[in-house]
Amino acid sequence: MRTRGIHHLTSGPVVAVLALAGIAASVLVGHGGLDTVVGCGIPSDSSPSQTAKDWVAGADYVVIATPTAEKDANRRDFDKGTLRYQTDRAVTFRTDDVLWSSKRSRQSLGEGFEMVAAGWQVFRGSDDRVKRTTAAAPRLEPGHTYLLALRWSAGQWTVLGEGASVPFDHGTVGRGEWCGRSLSEDDVARGERFSRRDDHSLEKTLHGQDKQAVTRELEQAGTRTQTDSR
Repeated sequence: MRTRGIHHLTSGPVVAVLALAGIAASVLVGHGGLDTVVGCGIPSDSSPSQTAKDWVAGADYVVIATPTAEKDANRRDFDKGTLRYQTDRAVTFRTDDVLWSSKRSRQSLGEGFEMVAAGWQVFRGSDDRVKRTTAAAPRLEPGHTYLLALRWSAGQWTVLGEGASVPFDHGTVGRGEWCGRSLSEDDVARGERFSRRDDHSLEKTLHGQDKQAVTRELEQAGTRTQTDSR
């Protein structure tokens, strides 16, 4: 079986608990054939996930985490067409650091956790194994590190949405795996279209910075949220 990558997104829920085999619906949904600079599609979030305020309002934890293992999950076989079957991946993470936690956390977070992420397409005849990608976000692959805003939902861990899953190789916001490719900060910025004036995401604000900057931004957002609620 050969493995290769593609740059077009296949529609479907990923990087969260999936609406398959009794698993709850995902927060990340892609649209096929719509490319960004590196070709990963346009995201659609079911929960606000872009800003520091979104993170402290909706997440249970913000962590630095590294995938340590993965296995195929939720295989779907097809009787017709070019695809023989399609899978997701059950990805096991190591919790490297907890940068922020909610006082109302729905579930305690241990030294490790698991999430369902984008998997593979296997083509009929050739058995080529092709990466499925998440809209404008990392696939969450072993060998890389990520900044994640986690939420406990329907009995499993998920991220808030596309904006809550950020490459974080070498302790740097926006460096690492994005849409199945290892990219520099500049390439990730182009793919995320940070040039848009309406982009006020935490990822854009802290692009190229370290975990201290992330912690500071979250603490400030938490203070502002408390003030606004009074």
